[in-house]
Amino acid sequence: MARPLPGMPGAGSGLMKPIPDRVTLLGIRHHGPGSARMVRAALDVVRPQVILVEGPPDADNLIEHVGELIPPVALLLHDAADPSEAAFWPFARFSPEWQALTWGARHNVDVRFADLPAGISLAREKTEEVDRVVVDPLGVLAEAAGFDDPERWWEDVVEHSSAEPTQLAAAVAEAMTALREEFADTVDQRTLQREAWMRQVLRKALTDYDGPIVVVCGAWHVPALQQLPAAKADADLVKGLTKRKIAGSWVPWSHGRLAATSGYGAGVASPGWYAHLWEYTKDTIPRWMARTSHVLREEGLPASTASAVEAVRLADTLAALRGRPSPGLSEVSEAALAVLCGGDDVGLRIVHEKLVVGEELGQVGSGVPRSPLATDLERLQRKLRLPASAAEKNMRLDLRRDIDRGRSRLLRQLHVLDVRWGEPDETTTLGTFAEAWTVRWDPGLAVAVAAAARHGATVEGAAEHVLLEQAKSAETVADAAEVLREAVACELVNAVTAARAALDRCAAAATDALELLQALPALAGTVRYGSVRGTDPELLRAAMHGLLARGSAGLPLACHGIDDQTAEVALSTMDKAHEAVVLAADEEHTAGWWEALQRLVRTDPPAHGLPTGRATRLLWEDDRLDTEAVAVRMQRAVSAAGTGTSFVAGFLRGSAVRLAADPRLLGLVDEWLTGLPNDAFEDALPLLRRAISSFSAPERRTLAERVAQGGGPAVLVADDGDPERTARLVEFVRGLYEGARV
Repeated sequence: MARPLPGMPGAGSGLMKPIPDRVTLLGIRHHGPGSARMVRAALDVVRPQVILVEGPPDADNLIEHVGELIPPVALLLHDAADPSEAAFWPFARFSPEWQALTWGARHNVDVRFADLPAGISLAREKTEEVDRVVVDPLGVLAEAAGFDDPERWWEDVVEHSSAEPTQLAAAVAEAMTALREEFADTVDQRTLQREAWMRQVLRKALTDYDGPIVVVCGAWHVPALQQLPAAKADADLVKGLTKRKIAGSWVPWSHGRLAATSGYGAGVASPGWYAHLWEYTKDTIPRWMARTSHVLREEGLPASTASAVEAVRLADTLAALRGRPSPGLSEVSEAALAVLCGGDDVGLRIVHEKLVVGEELGQVGSGVPRSPLATDLERLQRKLRLPASAAEKNMRLDLRRDIDRGRSRLLRQLHVLDVRWGEPDETTTLGTFAEAWTVRWDPGLAVAVAAAARHGATVEGAAEHVLLEQAKSAETVADAAEVLREAVACELVNAVTAARAALDRCAAAATDALELLQALPALAGTVRYGSVRGTDPELLRAAMHGLLARGSAGLPLACHGIDDQTAEVALSTMDKAHEAVVLAADEEHTAGWWEALQRLVRTDPPAHGLPTGRATRLLWEDDRLDTEAVAVRMQRAVSAAGTGTSFVAGFLRGSAVRLAADPRLLGLVDEWLTGLPNDAFEDALPLLRRAISSFSAPERRTLAERVAQGGGPAVLVADDGDPERTARLVEFVRGLYEGARV
């Protein structure tokens, strides 16, 4: 008879009763193939009338759909009132709980979940701190056995064990009982409440069924289920817990999401390896090395069959030397690294990503209940031939093709719903009618889909609802312009109309020129794509030109009397507005923009140096100011106290090509910089670093060569008051530079 565990309700009252002999407790490790085999074998022997599986009872109604699933899959349960509050319970083929669920389905045996309901767990996580993990049971047992790695110990003792399943279960229970007694004072309140609820479910099963009962739960909980306290003691322990109304479904999951590195608390380090152990009980290591060779060859790396044979032999030898029953993941990885990868860990990292972790994505049948929005999304995925995949894929969409335009529309509507299946590549220029996307389906997006379902029954309807609400609440011109950009990209006519009205409303109330100009980038994009997306481009162009005219008129005044932080905003706004003007403005309004830049650089007294220097640079690059005029303005700026650094920093922002090609202008900047005293040089460094960081590596190299040709890298040296020492340092640095060039 098992001893009562300290900390259990009623442990010292003498009212503890052992569970009946018809109850079999199977203590397992979540997602362990050895535990999965133990569970399946034990079920074949016991032939239970009902199976209790550790999991949320709120999902009992979803167990009947197990036959329509291809793992890895997960239970997604969420707050019915707030779907963003959700939790997952993942299962793989090698999960013991999954084997219990599928065994019950195949043999027409009732299966129930036995754990704290999700409605309680979600309410608790929102209002309380998460319990701290005090003891790692596997870590303690592994250390006692002389292992420094709990994963490796579990593999040797359980995953590679040939013991009879009930004997193995009894051994695990005995070890865990000893641990629970040793660490009784570290068991947290939530664990005690979970186990109290498990015992309540077990009591009900004992009442409802008169045949054998099997309980599949984490090994840590087995000792707490070996005896039953008075039912009232357990009821008191869980009394008063807040419970929410729960809804949910099954969703596809992936091996990557099962990995411990994904942040999943019960994750394993090597789901792909465990899937292999589960699938192949014979020739396990030769098959693994064959798969490893295939992956390496797909990546263009040499991996012959003969090398695979040698890798198997090395793995067997390493296991024998270490006293292991068979090679584990560490042995096969070391053998693959030495023989198949030639000691280069690049190939091993590829193997780890594609095999040890893996990219497998599960499937959920059409009969599984899901929200109307999720159903509509699956319909669109089939229609547009855009299946969900855990592997990252780069796509080029031609918006003149109906299917590509539909794909773009879907991805952008999902963006509005915060379902980020794809990310547009804004850095790649493919022309007016093309877009670049990177798509990858993360199973966690199922939560976002569930949360988005409150906005509508279809993707289009939900996205339109969100955009209409955003248009209604827009407070700035930039906000309204962004909503308009999204509405045009999503091709939602009602949202476009609402966003256009919001833009007019915000623009009428705006008095800040920078605020008006900040809306131009989004509007330029909508003007550019308006005809492709089916939106009237003239309507959008008129809005853009109105904002541009007002913003241009107020730009010079907006750059006066501002601090450095606001000046940075002004410079960034000016750059983006300039790109928008070049992209989409007509000739008349483009001329007005250039006139605004001219007035900014001519204003007296001068405006802040950052936007003034940037405007000077833009005018010079467009040949509206020659080098002579730029030199005059730079000399005037640097001669004014405290304005020279910001002017030069603003001027330097952007490309370095023309700067390097104009030796007189480059010399002027060089002369100013080398003439700065120590204190001023140190003050200038942050602004200059930020300016130069925008140059590409080839541009920086070209600029350095021009500086060297015009007197060496003197810009790197500040005069410290000792001319002779400074001269020696200049020559030394120049020598280093010339040596590097050779």
